[in-house]
Amino acid sequence: MENVKRWLPVAVWAAIIFAGSCVPGDAIRTGLTLHDKVIHATEYAILGFLVARALGARRWWLAALCGALYGVSDELHQTFTPHRSGNDLGDMTADLVGSTIGAVAWFFTARVLRRQRADGTKSA
Repeated sequence: MENVKRWLPVAVWAAIIFAGSCVPGDAIRTGLTLHDKVIHATEYAILGFLVARALGARRWWLAALCGALYGVSDELHQTFTPHRSGNDLGDMTADLVGSTIGAVAWFFTARVLRRQRADGTKSA
């Protein structure tokens, strides 16, 4: 049951990303290149955070790698979506940066939580 608690948010978020990639390109506003990269980085930061949470804080680098690889698979998926391309190096870079930021954010969050638990244990 503990594994489900850790991995279910990852699966749900990955499904949301996948669903977003199913939207045809002509249904998406164009001309928002920088905005698009911020969206990619944000959605993959969340994914990196969730994967690092599921794997354990010390494996933040693996979580960042998993997020980046999912980003590559997402680009491949988009080649099958009408009016979308799957060869955007900028998107993949934003995915890598975002997943790394999210994974590192979980690393530091977990450190703070561990310290708070340790301080609470000592005072009790």
